[in-house]
Amino acid sequence: MKTTVVILLITLGMLTKTGKFETDFFKTKDGKELRITFIKHGSLMFEYDGKIMYVDPVSDYADYSKLPKADVILITHEHGDHLDSKAISAVEKEGTLLITNASSREKLGKGQIMKNGDSLKPDSWFELDAVPAYNTTPGREIYHPKDRDNGYVLTFGGTKVYVAGDTEDIPEMQNLKDIDIAFLPVNQPYTMTLLQADRAARVIKPKVLYPYHYGETNVEELKSSLKDIPGIEVRIRQLQ
Repeated sequence: MKTTVVILLITLGMLTKTGKFETDFFKTKDGKELRITFIKHGSLMFEYDGKIMYVDPVSDYADYSKLPKADVILITHEHGDHLDSKAISAVEKEGTLLITNASSREKLGKGQIMKNGDSLKPDSWFELDAVPAYNTTPGREIYHPKDRDNGYVLTFGGTKVYVAGDTEDIPEMQNLKDIDIAFLPVNQPYTMTLLQADRAARVIKPKVLYPYHYGETNVEELKSSLKDIPGIEVRIRQLQ
């Protein structure tokens, strides 16, 4: 079986132009550098090939006026801890590509809609697939109903990053292949329990797993529960 090696260089607690946030560096399969900055909750920043991409920027988590301007902004869904017009405006510049699901586009009044199953290759530096994100536990479907919200699979230089959005361990995760880096949300009742995140990781089999959107959940437990699965490295970053 062919094995792909992802090279990871870690910098903890570093002070950079992004402020106090932790940042990890990966070498992508094309030999370039992918930098991931962990802002807070579900808010992330990706830097690759001189370009900047934000996922779910929210003003409560950072002063986005002090962060780099965005080439791309991805919004997973309409909830206030993921969709914030102020933060979007702070990082937008001429030519910024704003990608949203339909309900977020309705609230913002702007953005390019992607629905579950859509793919996009707007430029040579990345590819994008919108994938399902929803609740399955009875009584909790109201939080994230099926067919409304997005997760995203991002491909940078051949390296695949799965940002799950707000979801439980849904059957569609079986369709995710060759994921190098995965972000899985772990805070029931809104997203996954630790057991669900464990199950999702066993299905997806990412080389590096970041629990995110975890609130007060003790995500350190995933390191123990997944230690029997070779090839999955659980990394905890400060996202509270």
